[in-house]
Amino acid sequence: MSGDFDEWLQAIGSDWRQARLGLADEAMLRFVELLTLHPGQVRQNHVDELRKVGFTDTGIHDIVQVTALFSYYNRLADGLGADDEPEWTPTGTD
Repeated sequence: MSGDFDEWLQAIGSDWRQARLGLADEAMLRFVELLTLHPGQVRQNHVDELRKVGFTDTGIHDIVQVTALFSYYNRLADGLGADDEPEWTPTGTD
């Protein structure tokens, strides 16, 4: 079981589109990718897609909050020149 889970995590890390995900997870990750890379392009229909696969307003709010916080933290660390923790390795390099 651990091997399957590790392979699944690796698949998500390298290309989530190729991982075995459910419809809700795929919709969430599409939305997160859009919000992260092209925030000005997010429209109501993107939120509606999340509702169609079962996300509530609270769940959508959580998705947006976590995405925004990670974006903020990454920009803060990059802007201040913070180094990665030495024990962190990119997915698939260990």
